Amino acid sequence: AVIEAIMARRSIRQYHATPVGRDTLMQIMTCGINAANGQNKQSWEVRVVDNPEVMAEINAVIAEAYGEKAEMAVGCFRGAPVMVFIARDLAYDFSAYDCGLLAENIMLSAQSLGVGSICLGSPVRIINDNEACAPVLERLGFSEGYEFCLCVGLGYADEAPEAKPRMKEKVRFVE
Repeated sequence: AVIEAIMARRSIRQYHATPVGRDTLMQIMTCGINAANGQNKQSWEVRVVDNPEVMAEINAVIAEAYGEKAEMAVGCFRGAPVMVFIARDLAYDFSAYDCGLLAENIMLSAQSLGVGSICLGSPVRIINDNEACAPVLERLGFSEGYEFCLCVGLGYADEAPEAKPRMKEKVRFVE
């Protein structure tokens, strides 16, 4: 089942408007926080936004901050009805890796439950690099010493993208 989920998961960029239930989201988040992590530091914080009004508020702040480029900036969420915002503990050198493992567990568990996903870095740049987006970070309420570093969009897929070819020559056994 794990291999099936890994091989079937694709980055979804089109979603149905159907909300993902909180019970399903909690199951996905429980799988996420059970990811491997260095020294069991659990060096992440997670904020889940599944309320369309809250996402509209976040999009409004981003749109105002980016003016003429608002459409590009607001589009960074790819229309996912649920956004998972992940922050890393700056006091731990390996926290970025831990957050990546957390995100992968979120995406694979979502896949196994019939929920599509996409891992996003552009919202991080858009929100972190523009002081006018500070209200978004305030709204997310990450603890002091944590830095927003990754987003995962979740929702029911309205597309079924084919797998892109993988270059097996990237893997070599060292003799």
